[in-house]
Amino acid sequence: MLRRIELEVLATVDRGDTISELATKLDHSESYLSRAVADLVEKRLVYTERDGRQKRVIQSDARAVELYQDLVRQYSHIDFPELLTGKALEVLYYLDQLRTVSELAHRSDNYRNTVNRVLKRFRDRGLVGTDGSHYEFNADFDRLHKFARELTHHLHRQRLESVAPKGTILWGGYDEFLAQTETEIDAEEFCETCLARFAAFDLQFLLTSHRYYIYSEELDAVSPAELCCHTLLIDDGSRHRSYCLLLLSHVDVDEENLRKQATKYGLEDEIDALLRYLETHGEVDDDRLPEWHEFQELAADYEVPLP
Repeated sequence: MLRRIELEVLATVDRGDTISELATKLDHSESYLSRAVADLVEKRLVYTERDGRQKRVIQSDARAVELYQDLVRQYSHIDFPELLTGKALEVLYYLDQLRTVSELAHRSDNYRNTVNRVLKRFRDRGLVGTDGSHYEFNADFDRLHKFARELTHHLHRQRLESVAPKGTILWGGYDEFLAQTETEIDAEEFCETCLARFAAFDLQFLLTSHRYYIYSEELDAVSPAELCCHTLLIDDGSRHRSYCLLLLSHVDVDEENLRKQATKYGLEDEIDALLRYLETHGEVDDDRLPEWHEFQELAADYEVPLP
């Protein structure tokens, strides 16, 4: 996310500081500072202006920068650059309410020991506290969560704009996001999903003018479980639910993995309704699901056998 030196620059820079002045403040070489500033410029968290032979560094108006600098000014005795290194921002991103270590580990996809180390660091400084086995921020330090989210979403927007200037982010997590575009994206870490992806599972649907991509550094291809969730995130109406029902009937999807994905995307109720619908042959009271005989006809149209 951000290296310690980048956090140090954001914590220290006054409007118009030169690279030389920042190097003196932070006791680093000018070449080291220059590389850090260049990385921050690429992330659009600062920008530079030429002043003769010097470069002046100016913080951007990104909300994440404002939140971070407010914290640094108000709590100048706290070494935020040291606190926020490693996995800290990832854990804080998911500390949006009272959560256990297990919940945070599951949501951030980290080991419990990793989460415990991060929380201990913040608990020892009085920034987080416990209510039984649950953790929460003390006082107004929930701004750390807001900073983590704003920074994450800011960087997601930069990634999307670099490949699709008119794209829109529909859903975002710490290390991935779902985007809608009007053009094709041919870039690493972007996988096409939703209606176009169904063709990989022998289901051809009429496509719209929009295209949908999931950004993830971990994902090589969208699985049926992920495809189901992405489709519902885009549109939870009856048509898209029917498409998901066809996919679940046509492809052998591991239910445990499907429910795990549903939890990640906040779709537990929706996925549970789809599974119960198939298990009970339509005995689910939900207007967004078809009558069983209607679904049987749809499945026949797409040559999907039903049990």
